[in-house]
Amino acid sequence: MDATQYLGSLPSAPLYPRSKYVAELRPALPEGTFDLARSRVALVPIYVAVIAIAMIAIARGWLPWPVVPLVSLVIGTGFACLTFIAHETLHGGIVRNKLLQQVVGWLGFLPFVVSPRLWCAWHNSSHHGNTNLPGDPDSYPTMDNYRTSAGARFAVDAFSLGGRRWRGGLSLILGFTVQSAHQLITARGWGFLAGRQYAYAVAETALGVAAWTAVAVLVGPLAFVFVFVIPLLVANVFVMAFILTNHSLSPQLSINDPLVSGLTVTTSRIVELVTLGFGFHVEHHLFPAMSSRHAPAVRAAVQARWPERYQSMPLTTALLALHRTARVYKDATTLCDPMTGQEFATLVPPGYRVQPIAIPAPPLPTCAVIATGASRLNTV
Repeated sequence: MDATQYLGSLPSAPLYPRSKYVAELRPALPEGTFDLARSRVALVPIYVAVIAIAMIAIARGWLPWPVVPLVSLVIGTGFACLTFIAHETLHGGIVRNKLLQQVVGWLGFLPFVVSPRLWCAWHNSSHHGNTNLPGDPDSYPTMDNYRTSAGARFAVDAFSLGGRRWRGGLSLILGFTVQSAHQLITARGWGFLAGRQYAYAVAETALGVAAWTAVAVLVGPLAFVFVFVIPLLVANVFVMAFILTNHSLSPQLSINDPLVSGLTVTTSRIVELVTLGFGFHVEHHLFPAMSSRHAPAVRAAVQARWPERYQSMPLTTALLALHRTARVYKDATTLCDPMTGQEFATLVPPGYRVQPIAIPAPPLPTCAVIATGASRLNTV
């Protein structure tokens, strides 16, 4: 009996579990691929020191006012860098000691006041275990979800990138802050945090809020805008530019196939270094506990074995595709914009082309299929 599962209604598009890729890749990877990137722990005190000095300089009035916004950008970049370190640390790619992981995770996520306990349950377990499956807390809604949930409608219509609506930029500017708060509020409903673990997550979050409240009291309201509020917006843009492009162009699946559910985005070498190679996202979902320092070796091995399945494009191209397409799933391989009646093919591997056709637009919220953007999405 053939137990193979397929992408949507495409009989020529088989899906493979992550375990298949891992079993084939491990023997082919260079020695040391799974070594810890312990030296990255040293980045934490460096970034904390830069942020602290910049904050003090602004609060004490040591800088001319025209320079202050630029220093806010530096602080915001530092916030984002700490977030990328926290992400890799809590996956176990930098240190193995659980207590040290929690400490680094709390410090790294402090700008967004994200509990490391919440992050591990939400991201490491629920998202990685159900990427673009119905149980993925990070996935955009289906049409049924959109119709039945006022919250989903508000998030898509007023907040999400898509439909060439520039207000979707709010997803970049505020996205991670809003998403993190939402995940804490809904963690028990999703079922990935409950009881004592949820109480600990709330306590870790409250400790972060208390820390920034103390900073606000010490520096005053005007300085706080430049030492925290503006930097937080900058950090959101930095982080969300990668988070949104990781999976939001990809189809919904029936099994966890990392080569179909994810996208690797490429950037300049400088950005790659600052973000700790966060753009290597297909590689990350294949080996979540591996440091991204070793992701290029995994990329080479994947491209050698499955060149027809591996998906990658420049970050700017992926962001532009998000802006031009839609964020509601009509079906596994079709993204729908309920406000305009337009549909777009999801990103799929090169051998799995989905070619939508043009038909007259029916009444909303059912969408009309158009071909615009479909070929551009399938860039490798």
